[in-house]
Amino acid sequence: MLTQESGEIARLLSYVALLAISVSMFLEARTIPTSRFEALGAGAFPMLVHGLLSLLLISAIVGAIRRIPADAYARFASQFVLWVQARRLVLFLFLCLIVYVAAMPVVGYPITTLVFLLVLLLTLSPRTKTAVALSVVLALVFSYGLNWLFAEVFNVFLPRGR
Repeated sequence: MLTQESGEIARLLSYVALLAISVSMFLEARTIPTSRFEALGAGAFPMLVHGLLSLLLISAIVGAIRRIPADAYARFASQFVLWVQARRLVLFLFLCLIVYVAAMPVVGYPITTLVFLLVLLLTLSPRTKTAVALSVVLALVFSYGLNWLFAEVFNVFLPRGR
């Protein structure tokens, strides 16, 4: 059955993602400094937990690979492409949010918010002159207007960038 195979592949992908997180947490626990009062150090318990979790995840990955038929991967890939195509707008907006959050400390609130809102509003609004003009006005008000309001009225300074 196709949905069961897709569920198995999704489970396999979740195991791989959890393994990557667990291995990174294991490596991060190795950097915890040790004190002179404990022989094992503060990172010993997290290393033990994430080491065991990694072993369990590796065994789960092997079991999942054994359960999935070889031809199921191609069907899953084609279904995944269709899924991405159907949700391309949501994925684009999520990507814009990631770029917005990453750019905020570097560029600053007003410029980052202006560009972010312009991209979102122009992507989601109809392509009329009125809608474009309204999008520009709204982006200006909610970027520079809110920055002014917070700085002058509330005395709270939003990120200015580098």
